[in-house]
Amino acid sequence: MTFQEKLKDGSARLAVIGLGYVGLPLAVEYAKSGFTVTGIDLDSRKVERLARGESYVGDVKSDTVAQLVAKGRLSATTDFSVLKSCDSVNICVPTPLSKTRDPDISYIDSAVEKIVENLHPGMLIILESTTYPGTTEEVILPRLESTGLKVGEDFYLAFSPERVDPGNPRFSTKNIPKIVGGITPACTETAAALYRASLSQVVPVSSARVAETVKLLENTFRSVNIGLVNEMAQMCSKMDINVWEVIDAAATKPFGFMPFYPGPGLGGHCIPIDPFYLSWKARAHGFEARFIELAGVINSSMPGFVLQLVASALNDRGKAVRGSKILIVGIAYKAGIDDTRESPALDVLQQVSEMGAQTWWYDPHVEKLPLPLDAQRLLEIGAEQLAKYDCAVITTAHADVDHSLFAKHCQSVVDTRNALRGEAFDHLYRL
Repeated sequence: MTFQEKLKDGSARLAVIGLGYVGLPLAVEYAKSGFTVTGIDLDSRKVERLARGESYVGDVKSDTVAQLVAKGRLSATTDFSVLKSCDSVNICVPTPLSKTRDPDISYIDSAVEKIVENLHPGMLIILESTTYPGTTEEVILPRLESTGLKVGEDFYLAFSPERVDPGNPRFSTKNIPKIVGGITPACTETAAALYRASLSQVVPVSSARVAETVKLLENTFRSVNIGLVNEMAQMCSKMDINVWEVIDAAATKPFGFMPFYPGPGLGGHCIPIDPFYLSWKARAHGFEARFIELAGVINSSMPGFVLQLVASALNDRGKAVRGSKILIVGIAYKAGIDDTRESPALDVLQQVSEMGAQTWWYDPHVEKLPLPLDAQRLLEIGAEQLAKYDCAVITTAHADVDHSLFAKHCQSVVDTRNALRGEAFDHLYRL
């Protein structure tokens, strides 16, 4: 029986390597569609929590996980040998940058080695981890074919970029259009059939290289435009112009303009990282991606610009950063989630700490700071608790936080997210 026949009768056994913000939601969607799904992760704590029916990803409810586990549709393990009995495997592992901003695909390498050990005829392998164009064809394919099996005939290989947006109430793994490009037409067709069995819309493209580049273009587009508006924010600050009002007015134009908003920097697992995968690959072909590099410089400068605003706010009250009590409000990289990866709030916290400030942080969605950062956590906000702070810095504007309390009770406030839109205080400093 072919893989596509197994998809039709529901007997296909699916695997997902990497059970994080990308892999777990995908595994859950597969299981909700009636397939038997095995998640593989080296973190035994995740495996144990899933076995108990618990979710550790905000977009996946524990009740859903518990039901799927109870029905035998979803399980998790640290043992890669289960791949021997699986018809397909999605690779959803991290792809960070090195300190020199070079791609680090070591997690992909490790996953592929385990797949090679368990590869069998008819198997479908799909890489979802963001990477540079050519990874699927140049890195993964030779290793799989070293087994003697031939792509497009004995096994199928494709790339499909993850498009997860944590905390988005409208778009999820289920209804975000799924791009897929295979090494051969048969690979594309087989991978598309898998996704069509569980997801709302599948968009095939001509090759894995195209699919790899689609993801990088999407996030480079955002990075460059955020870089532009961050530079605009710095310019408007010099000219005493409210950049937020400028953007809102420009956004009334019904064509030719899309609003992007400034902030204390870029955060998350995609936008701060993905564009440099593209520029790295471009350099290998003798091309300098100047827009990407410049946007990176501007965006990475924003925590330092926020520090200047903090220093100005304190200076206006005859105080220095050193010795002042500063509260960082919002640690997650964006509103409504608990994810702190690459969060600019962490950079702001580190910089004010290095300037000698006494630091606290408040975020109802985050339980602890990532190491090696160290600051005191504020658990409750009220007049008495906030009055002692020389400056509160709003770095993430969670909807369930009353930010007006900081403006009312802290001695000064730096608002980097326009959380206090429409508010007017003498001690309020906006980005």
